[in-house]
Amino acid sequence: MGNKMLQVKDEIKKAVKGKDEAVEKVLAAMLAGGHVLLEDIPGVGKTTLAMAIAKSMSLSYKRVQFTPDVLPSDIVGFSMYNQDTKSFEYQKGAVYCNLFLADEINRTSPKTQSALLEVMEEGNVTVDGITRPLPEPFTVIATENPLGSSGTQMLPESQLDRFMICLSMGYPEHIAAVDILKDNAKKPLSLLQSAITVEEFMELRTKTNDMYVHDSIYEYIVTLVEGTRENPLFSMGASPRGSIALLRMTKAMAVLNGRDYVTPEDIRNVFMDVLGHRVKLSTKARAEGRDTKGALGELFSGVKVPRT
Repeated sequence: MGNKMLQVKDEIKKAVKGKDEAVEKVLAAMLAGGHVLLEDIPGVGKTTLAMAIAKSMSLSYKRVQFTPDVLPSDIVGFSMYNQDTKSFEYQKGAVYCNLFLADEINRTSPKTQSALLEVMEEGNVTVDGITRPLPEPFTVIATENPLGSSGTQMLPESQLDRFMICLSMGYPEHIAAVDILKDNAKKPLSLLQSAITVEEFMELRTKTNDMYVHDSIYEYIVTLVEGTRENPLFSMGASPRGSIALLRMTKAMAVLNGRDYVTPEDIRNVFMDVLGHRVKLSTKARAEGRDTKGALGELFSGVKVPRT
């Protein structure tokens, strides 16, 4: 079953060139039951990545381009009065799918952003007091332009905390950029085949969740996360949700690499992606010219690695 995910990665690579690490981490977040925030400038392949994942994994897919006039009802749905039946009927919103792409999420109103909170955390939609479940699996891949781009605003911490990982794809390497140009005329997304069924993916998700983890790994994760709260480099540390996200991502990375156990190396590979958007640098750290990546790297190197 594990090699099914390798086949998925191979399919995605037909459309997304030179971003193998980002692809692997997004797939790991989906296996772990989490959501993904892609923070980057326009045009580096964020939307293409989401569409390639949906197509190679047999997932139903919807995309909403977030603008200031997008309403919460566009996302979660609304009730409409039916003259024939003389009753209100629920009209489904865009989130009724397996993979929901929230494009440029930081361009819309806080009210619309908050409509996604219950959806992302609970996997449910509540409209007019009635709660309805979403299809499984359900993943949100949100993209945002860097703060300072025209018309953008910061996402609130409560919403950032609901994303399992935050990634930046960045510009492609030279060779990958050449491949992108060569394949442009072929419309590579149209060539993708489904490599795994929804049922097979859900089995893998269960396997990921049930994986055995050694006590020393639990201790290591908690020590790292506690360090973000105690280290003077940070004014805000990661919450217990951050600890859970780090554990689940670590398990998923192990599954993607064909293992049924977790290693400290798995934690190192995802540490920055899981915690980078959950912490805030202290005034002292900013005055010293530190950035979040450097501060987290310093914290990580100062914690003893367990021998498992």
